[in-house]
Amino acid sequence: MNYLTSLLKELVAKRKLIWELSKADFRKRFVGSYFGVVWMFIQPIVTVLIYWLIFGPIGFKSAPPVPNASYVQWLIPGIAPWFFFSEALNCGTGCLQEYNYLVKKVVFKVEILPVIKLISCLFVHVFFVLIMFFVFLISGKKPELSWIQIIYYSFATSMYALALTYLTSAIQVFFKDMAQIVSICLQFGMWLTPIMYDEAIFTSRASWLEWVFKLNPFYYIAAGYRDSMLTGSWFFERPTMTIYFWVVTFILMIIGLKVFKKLRPHFSDVL
Repeated sequence: MNYLTSLLKELVAKRKLIWELSKADFRKRFVGSYFGVVWMFIQPIVTVLIYWLIFGPIGFKSAPPVPNASYVQWLIPGIAPWFFFSEALNCGTGCLQEYNYLVKKVVFKVEILPVIKLISCLFVHVFFVLIMFFVFLISGKKPELSWIQIIYYSFATSMYALALTYLTSAIQVFFKDMAQIVSICLQFGMWLTPIMYDEAIFTSRASWLEWVFKLNPFYYIAAGYRDSMLTGSWFFERPTMTIYFWVVTFILMIIGLKVFKKLRPHFSDVL
């Protein structure tokens, strides 16, 4: 608990520095790129298009489990947080190596680097959420009060990604293959989470698989985004899943921070 309290104090004290470095990190991604910020939308949009062609009315003709919703309307709220989560974890895992010149400075608080990467990725996520709102509006979906709940679920995604990033970024310094392991795990994680397909395909054959799906913390996030955008349900209507998600995230955060703090004195020697 002391690790978490110390981190919160550090974030508050260095909030202006974190904000400026996050903006600089975001701009740095597109330096020298002809299309600049446009590239951050191309891959997600192309991915959505591919899955729509495969699972939508042209391919397998998967029917979304939500009444009066098209496959695209059902897909985007599930895949939008996954893009954010996977990018935050991928980028955050290598943040200590990327900013090794800051790690080697004794006075610099290295603990803020994963947060900087997270906020930089959050900028992209905000744009993508706006696109999601736009798609829903032009497709005839009326705005609902539950849409504001996206803020809560974005925060939940951020905390879950940050908890894992503290662990993976610390290990990455000493074990260079961690980035590849994270990338492979994310590929498996995307398919183990019912983002592109309806979980009923499997749970109708074996009811116990429903519990297996729900053991994945990201299931709560994907379901929450869809609840917010499609069904109008609120997070407190899933009390058991909400408690489970935050307990797992809290435990992972404590473990990640503990490993990070323990390995911190050796970062500069290895980098």
